[in-house]
Amino acid sequence: MTDSNKRPEMERITTPELAEAFIAAQLDALRAQIGSGRVLMALSGGVDSSVVAALLIKAVGKQLECVHVNHGLMRKGESEQVIEVFRNQLGANLTYVDAVDRFLDKLAGVADPEQKRKIIGAEFIRVFEEEARKLEGIGFLAQGTIYPDIVESGPVKSHHNVGGLPEDLRFELVEPLKFLYKDEVRVVGKALGLPDSMVYRQPFPGPGLGVRCTGAITRDRLEAVRESDAILREEFALAGLDKTVWQYFTVVPEVTSTGVRDGRRVDAWPVVIRAVNTRDAMTAEIEELPWPLLQKITARILSEVPTVNRVLYDMSPKPPATIEFE
Repeated sequence: MTDSNKRPEMERITTPELAEAFIAAQLDALRAQIGSGRVLMALSGGVDSSVVAALLIKAVGKQLECVHVNHGLMRKGESEQVIEVFRNQLGANLTYVDAVDRFLDKLAGVADPEQKRKIIGAEFIRVFEEEARKLEGIGFLAQGTIYPDIVESGPVKSHHNVGGLPEDLRFELVEPLKFLYKDEVRVVGKALGLPDSMVYRQPFPGPGLGVRCTGAITRDRLEAVRESDAILREEFALAGLDKTVWQYFTVVPEVTSTGVRDGRRVDAWPVVIRAVNTRDAMTAEIEELPWPLLQKITARILSEVPTVNRVLYDMSPKPPATIEFE
């Protein structure tokens, strides 16, 4: 790590007052760096990119151009929330790209997890390139790089999928969060007025639901993952577990089993629930969920997701399991 990427001596941002001071300093720094130039960024809707976008809207307003690519692997309602918050509420220049069919057609029949990741990453870059070339006068590229990204993998946050852009699109980087930890980013996001559902958004893999629809992705299984995940997140929030459990999600594996629906035997998918706590993601322990809550989630999934006939709870810690299935 170069000296320019070492975290300076600074107080950890733990209070609204410290967040406001950080915001004020960053607004000055962003205006000094960007001047009258135009900034491009890929806005995923995750906490890091959302906080960067909110800072830039405050700093340079319409000089910011946001591109949100819906690759069909988002959680339920996430693309709609990005549009509502940034275009409708904050007045951002936001280009929404519906690339669902494009991505899912590329992924059809591909079962290998690494191959799926490569396809998703490469296609994202191609879509982003196409949108970037439609814009004129861009001089800066904003990214949601945070300090752990620099420590672990260098200054480019690869799961934002813009690190592989060609030379003509490698603009000067704008990284206002590069010295913050995730908990500090959340405090800043709250101070900027972003909704809790965005500020406290769970860690989400770059390939999205593509690694939770194991094996070759099919549209029906992908929809089963999306709907069951939405039910799980809603019930965890109602139970107050959304603030205490580090990560929780559903997986629909590439297997079927015999069940009964409407008096007939049918083959349908299982839904696997996973809920873990961890400090560093190197090891993880299973969350002990209340039995009535598990029963409620199970009943909802089985009644509201018609392609599913079993609900399972994953009891495997890391190691030997990993947090994600792929």
